[in-house]
This record gives sequence, C-alpha cells and structure tokens, in this order.
Amino acid sequence: MSKELPKMYQNKIKKDFSNIQKVFSTLYEERTTLEEKTSDMYTVEQKIYNIFKSPTYIYKMDVIIVTNEGKKEKRIIGKNKDNLITFDNEYIPINTIKDIYIK
Repeated sequence: MSKELPKMYQNKIKKDFSNIQKVFSTLYEERTTLEEKTSDMYTVEQKIYNIFKSPTYIYKMDVIIVTNEGKKEKRIIGKNKDNLITFDNEYIPINTIKDIYIK
C-alpha cells in the first residue's frame, strides 16, 4: 500500500541498528500470543464494554463471537441488557457468548 518515493527523497541507511529487544515471559508454560492471554483475563462483559468504549468504535464494529455453536463473524452496532445487536438486526444473547474479540 505504501507509495514508492521518488529517488530524490530516499535516504540510504548504512548502519546497523541494535535497539531491537526481545521479551520473553515464563509466566505461561505454553507459548501463545499476548493477545490470547490478554483475552483470558477479562470476562465477556468486560470485553464487550471495552469494544464499545474503544476509540475505533463509532457506529459499528466487526467482531468474532465464539459460542457453543462455533465462531461467527458479525458486525455489532449496539447492546441492551441481555443481548448484542448486530447490523442485520439479529440479537445474540450475551450469556451464550464464550469469547468475543475485534476482527
């Protein structure tokens, strides 16, 4: 997606950068991504709250909802006391949601 710059704007970098750091954690035995472990720390209600209070949420948000039936990709637009409301005017009960995260 980035545009090629004209030759007059390109700089040639001839030195090595050694400021790259790697961080390892021994907190978890199996190796998983930080996003997966972060999602385990919150309840479903907290995750839904964080999605709606996100600075990227304006009117609708594409999310992946994990339920007993499997994963569903939905576009949510709102929430009431017991349900999430999708763009297709479908109501998904919050108590059936096992996990939810932004697509």
